[in-house]
Amino acid sequence: MKGSKLKLIGPFRQVISMNNLPAKGPLTDDQLEIIDNAGILVNGEVIEAVGAYRELKSLTPAIEPVAGDCTVMPGMIDVHTHICWAGSRAGDYGMRLAGKSYPEIAQQGGGIWSTVANTREATLEELTALTVCRAEKLLMQGTTTIEVKSGYGLDTDAELKMLNAIHKANEITRAHLVPTCLAAHIKPKDFSGSDKDYLDYIIRNLLPVVKAKKLAGRVDIYVDMGAFGTQDAQHYLIAAKHLGFDVVVHSDQFNPGGVRLAVEVGALSADHLEATTDEDIRLLAGSNVIPVALPGASLGLGAGFAPARKLLDAGASLVIASDWNPGSAPMGNLLIQAAILGIYEKLTMAETLAAITCRAAAPLRLSDRGVLKPGMLADFIAFPCADYREILYNQGGMMPGMIWKRGKKVKN
Repeated sequence: MKGSKLKLIGPFRQVISMNNLPAKGPLTDDQLEIIDNAGILVNGEVIEAVGAYRELKSLTPAIEPVAGDCTVMPGMIDVHTHICWAGSRAGDYGMRLAGKSYPEIAQQGGGIWSTVANTREATLEELTALTVCRAEKLLMQGTTTIEVKSGYGLDTDAELKMLNAIHKANEITRAHLVPTCLAAHIKPKDFSGSDKDYLDYIIRNLLPVVKAKKLAGRVDIYVDMGAFGTQDAQHYLIAAKHLGFDVVVHSDQFNPGGVRLAVEVGALSADHLEATTDEDIRLLAGSNVIPVALPGASLGLGAGFAPARKLLDAGASLVIASDWNPGSAPMGNLLIQAAILGIYEKLTMAETLAAITCRAAAPLRLSDRGVLKPGMLADFIAFPCADYREILYNQGGMMPGMIWKRGKKVKN
């Protein structure tokens, strides 16, 4: 086992491994594997062993010491963000607080179209730099893997520019970015045809290029009032799957219908769910579609939360993501949002932590992270506390003091 790339990191007062947890259904805190006075043995970018620090010390002379009482857990995984954009929507937020509706804000030059205009005007280099800056901010908060959507270009050239910016940002940032093509965000104002015409335009002109250039392996569509209907969306998602893409759906944010579509087409996940019904919950529980709650959008819009407790009790999975975007979810801090959703929806600590680590790896098809055990990527974050319960008790007020990405410390 000895080798030049082998090193022992620790000691940690507690390691919360997130190992051996079921993929679906409710969780109790006594199901968490907690290893006291532990170390993590790393071989290059991968975990070699997790266990008692005293025992692991005999395996290598290379030790990276950790001072003080620390609790370590897997790096967080954010499966739904829109961090590639240009411009600001602070003016929209002020109008929303003053009581303006979304249509009124849009009529006054705000709304998603203002972000589209700014993003189209931005250069590739500007978008790359903005994406890197936001990814690094998330990394310093403990999010080591970040899904990033396009969707503010809404034509072939601008969408490709966004996806190229995400690709270039992934080469620069120390976080890992997973790109998703969301060209089907809304029908752009400057497209003269119907919703279906626009989706067909994407299918013919954009998706084959995205696939050929390997700019994304995932396709998303926003299904709701003011976006796309279920019939057109089904046609689009089936075409995307035929092209070899995994598909996900913005579902049931304001109106139901998206969940049923996600189940019918075999989507990886259904994201939002604030307006989902009890029947939709049963459908999700009986399927392989993973529910993704986005509490940041609820906070940004002053709306209700996704029914996380009902989903788990019905036997579904639950993932929590930040939805960081310039309009409805400008916060971006995943830990704060998860802690807030947990208290409102009465989630156990195990359920909340699983929703941002081990269960969050599944909708991105990432089987190499989210759990601290041999063979997994050495992505983990340490909090300055001796009891893991302090992490959520502080409701995001306690940030990780140390962060490792692929075995390399990126925050001291």
